[in-house]
Amino acid sequence: MLNSNTNWNTGSKTKVDYNTIILQIKEHSKQNGTVYIGTDSFFIKNKCIFSTAICLYGADKQKGGRYFFTKTKLNKKQFPELSIRMIKEAEKTINLANDIIKLVPNAKLELHLDISPQENNEGTSHLANMLIGYVKGSGYECRVKPDAFAAASIADRHSK
Repeated sequence: MLNSNTNWNTGSKTKVDYNTIILQIKEHSKQNGTVYIGTDSFFIKNKCIFSTAICLYGADKQKGGRYFFTKTKLNKKQFPELSIRMIKEAEKTINLANDIIKLVPNAKLELHLDISPQENNEGTSHLANMLIGYVKGSGYECRVKPDAFAAASIADRHSK
């Protein structure tokens, strides 16, 4: 499994095994819930911290939601341009989605990108169409800001 050796945490920062997360995704999917996946990144000194979140929300009779996250640190020099960093965020999100869908084929997935829509004319807007195409071309539903809470809120909280 792609993510079985990765350190995962609950929203309250308790360590959790990836297989346990998969079991919860299976149960969540049986209850018609959606699995939201997103990645955000942040530069700290000479590192680029990537945080990827799995959010379980919207199941039958579910109150609130729950989420899990993992963090990876890469050398900042690998990302001399914003576009390279945003592509890496999308890649991490897609790779995790691919892993989950292999293990839970009936899971309803929605991928979230921490980018602004093209029409907003903000820092990441010029990358929106390319990155949305990357996600949709990989076979997944996609949301961007302001509807990309898994990346723009949850993953963002843990990337800093």
